[in-house]
Amino acid sequence: MTSYLGVQVSDPTLQNQFTQVELRGLKSKFTAVKNEKGKVTVGDLPSLLVTLKAFASTFKEEEVAGLLAQSFPDSTADIDFEGFLRVYLNLQGQAHAKAGHSKTSSSFLKASVTTLLHTISHSERGLYVAHINSYLGDDPFLKQFLPLDPATNDLFDLAKDGVLLCKLINVAVPGTIDERTINCKKVLNLWERNENHTLCLNSAKAIGCTVVNIGAQDLVEARPHLLLGLISQIIKIQLLADLNLKKTPQLIELVEDNSDVEELMSLAPEKLLLKWMNFHIGKAGYEKRVTNFSSDLKDGRAYAYLLNVLAPEHCNPDTLDASTALERATLVLDHAEKMGCKRYLKPTDIVEGSSNLNLAFVAQIFHRRSGLSTDGKKYAFAEMMTDDVQTSREERCFRLWINSLGAAYCNNVFDDVRNGWVLLEVLDKIKPGSVNWKHATKPPIKMPFRKVENCNQVIQIGMQLKFSLVNVAGNDIVQGNKKLILAFLWQLMRYSMLQLLKNLRSHSQGKEVTDADILHWVNKKNRSMGRPSRIENFKDKSISNGRFFLELLSSVEPRVVNWNLVTKGESEDEKRLNATYIISVARKLGCSIFLLPEDIMEVNQKMILTLAASIMYWSLQKAVEEGESLSPAPSSCNTCHATPDASPAPSVCVCGEDESSSITGDVSSLTIDDAASDTAVSSSHLDKEEITSAGGE
Repeated sequence: MTSYLGVQVSDPTLQNQFTQVELRGLKSKFTAVKNEKGKVTVGDLPSLLVTLKAFASTFKEEEVAGLLAQSFPDSTADIDFEGFLRVYLNLQGQAHAKAGHSKTSSSFLKASVTTLLHTISHSERGLYVAHINSYLGDDPFLKQFLPLDPATNDLFDLAKDGVLLCKLINVAVPGTIDERTINCKKVLNLWERNENHTLCLNSAKAIGCTVVNIGAQDLVEARPHLLLGLISQIIKIQLLADLNLKKTPQLIELVEDNSDVEELMSLAPEKLLLKWMNFHIGKAGYEKRVTNFSSDLKDGRAYAYLLNVLAPEHCNPDTLDASTALERATLVLDHAEKMGCKRYLKPTDIVEGSSNLNLAFVAQIFHRRSGLSTDGKKYAFAEMMTDDVQTSREERCFRLWINSLGAAYCNNVFDDVRNGWVLLEVLDKIKPGSVNWKHATKPPIKMPFRKVENCNQVIQIGMQLKFSLVNVAGNDIVQGNKKLILAFLWQLMRYSMLQLLKNLRSHSQGKEVTDADILHWVNKKNRSMGRPSRIENFKDKSISNGRFFLELLSSVEPRVVNWNLVTKGESEDEKRLNATYIISVARKLGCSIFLLPEDIMEVNQKMILTLAASIMYWSLQKAVEEGESLSPAPSSCNTCHATPDASPAPSVCVCGEDESSSITGDVSSLTIDDAASDTAVSSSHLDKEEITSAGGE
């Protein structure tokens, strides 16, 4: 089975603006209007674009033609598919500005880095540079290079080594990267740079950034639109980190009664920030409702009301009476500066309706002075609303994994999967062609039975993939059964991992990779390198000190572990140091993982399995790449007795012996005790009660 590529475009950032479902649909429409020469001209686009759902109710054909003429004077000029996608995004931005709202909750990246002319906002670049200067100015290593000048290429030059991006990720989500793993030298070689950027990209995925089709080399070369796109996502995550009830339980004041708390918890951080803003300006008497961070804020009036409520001591009566929006915006920024907000944007940025800059400004105001109460019955109630720790950690892991696929975007797994669409997109990404899109309904979905139909198809596909789903129906997902959702997602994630491993064994004659194979491989790998440690299963308590996985990482790549930094793992603090180091070393190596140090310390068997599988995948993939230039292997592997294949394409032995010595061998079935992997969900049939129990382990 070959890896799934789908519809690909050469610009990774452009690719990231669309799901594969959208790309397939747009590609089909674009292809349909090709002329007899197989070409599409600019003049063909207006009639095509107005038939698309996104523009049908917004523009007339002549309006589209007029807009295109501004950038393409020659209507007979040919346009390729990428050009068409940029036209689509540009028109979409104008359509939503015209309608007065943003496309999606993730428009922070989309609106800034991909436009018709592929330009980058200098104001936003200035914001990012000011943010970096402010938060990293005292960093022991980076302070020798800071402050950066936004008018020069300082940012791009400094970012090439990867240290800046790694440090910025730790500012956004402290503790994500063990800084002992960052290569910090004034002059780095190419290998060290690549290590830093690999660590950066895998860590960025682990905090919620979308980095599909961005490689370490793109960052080494400091491609401006990719680099600024990634920086914007990292900064956004930092700015919105406290916009949830767990971090800021005072937000419960935004709802009138406890019955609305569940809805509040499911809101995306951007939506919650808007709700907070409307809460305050509504109390101040502002009659309009702010629905976006662009057109609704252009006149500055909403800002004036908000700041007058939060910091009345600095109130300027001239603000609301200002004769122009630009004058009002200037007074607003003066007011904000007096209450401690740094001046990251200019009055023209407010007037022009820069979505990213306005979002950053409102978030800064929230952090400086939220205006919410800090006590009372509601506050106490909010503290009791948080999920149990295990459920919360698993939700986080699956959410970040889903977002890393580039198929769909999740803000909250338990809320976002209930209509079935996100799960269908993930299934289509993992098992291309498995979804019947003709029988699927895309959000927004008003009719409840359509959600059930989507979820029923999810369950049906799961059964085809041999998931344990006896007595489980689509309605269980629609109703938001958390443990069933977690159990399904675990099986989906596990299936994806095992398929990746299976695909590396292209001559395994259809034999599936099992959890037992992974366990056998990690033990054999350590033993083959002369390391004595082994584990009985993926819930072996000895894993908690971290030394087994550090030995495994050292076995697959001797240079990657600095044993001077490894502790004995006897105390809780020593275990945490080792666990944190394991995660960063694995990411630096190239493993895409989403577990936390606590998962290693507490030996969460599901998360331990994902770690082991990721290391195994990296090692075998490396062996395949290196094996392409190796001479033919021996007739069989001495350990697993794999037999040779006539095909010249490489295959990989999973027995744990040196991969280069068995690169053309097939993999025989391994007879290992099933107790090797006591995973929560196996391919055997479980009923709903058993799955629920498994999902909550």
